[in-house]
Amino acid sequence: MTLTKIRTAAASSLAAAGLLFTLAACSTPAAPQATTSAPAPTATASSSAASEPCAGVKVIIDSGALKQAAADSSVCVSVNGPTPASKVLDEAKVKTEGTADYPNELVCRVNGVPAADLDIAHKGGTYREDCSKMPAAFAYWALWVKPASGDWAYAQEGLATLQVSPGESLELLYTVDGEPAAPAA
Repeated sequence: MTLTKIRTAAASSLAAAGLLFTLAACSTPAAPQATTSAPAPTATASSSAASEPCAGVKVIIDSGALKQAAADSSVCVSVNGPTPASKVLDEAKVKTEGTADYPNELVCRVNGVPAADLDIAHKGGTYREDCSKMPAAFAYWALWVKPASGDWAYAQEGLATLQVSPGESLELLYTVDGEPAAPAA
């Protein structure tokens, strides 16, 4: 692939990602609906192996292509109803960091990974994430959701607006050059 084609592909990927985050940031949440006297969602974290069932929301952190097992975890967070993904991650003791330009809209680091001084190997060489602007189109944390019965799907919203419910799974997966392409089953 020529350098011009690579730059064009990268620019297209960044433009598409920018549009997606702009649309997510500009979208308005659905109007609140009348609620019954059911209790408000609450979340508390409890340790759970990745293969164990979870009555709440299973939160999975997978460093994927970075292969930093110390960063990987699986926790079951108890929720009583639809709950913002950001709150579920907070209850799971998962610390996310955005970028300087997009502090709440993007995930640049999860529990400090990737470290600012980590050389991330990719097809074009090495890269260091400085979390200043948009993460690289070839190396980023991808947000995935899995319904109680179904397949993993790439999240269509960010952490601030995405709602997850009991029985669902939420995964942050670090992807480099498109690998891994999706969470493990």
